Amino acid sequence: MIERIFILKRTKIFGELPHDVLGSLAAHMEEVRLEPDEVLYKRGDLGRSLFIVVDGRVRVHVEDETVAELGPDQILGEVTALTSEVRRETVTAEEETRLLRLDQDVLYELMAGRPAMSRGIIKVLVERLT
Repeated sequence: MIERIFILKRTKIFGELPHDVLGSLAAHMEEVRLEPDEVLYKRGDLGRSLFIVVDGRVRVHVEDETVAELGPDQILGEVTALTSEVRRETVTAEEETRLLRLDQDVLYELMAGRPAMSRGIIKVLVERLT
């Protein structure tokens, strides 16, 4: 639990949240482990979770074209976790990778009444657009 709180604290979305909120968030996250070349999700899948890379690397791609490579403390899937749209890219592990998953219903519940969390999400989305 303490490791999860430290990981959350290092992210742009959750970094400014108070310790007690981070604790609640950490308690609702599930660990996901991937082997090299294992797919986390595919283009066209319904998105209802966001992920934080704990260690390892993932490749975000559309067919053979790499869109991004993400490593520790980076977040993916946040847009579709908010909108319930289908995933636009496929995400594949480049090496052994450990992630934390946060499902949409928990995200919405924790965002309610927590402007700092909403600001963090907006900040990350704006950075992705620029």
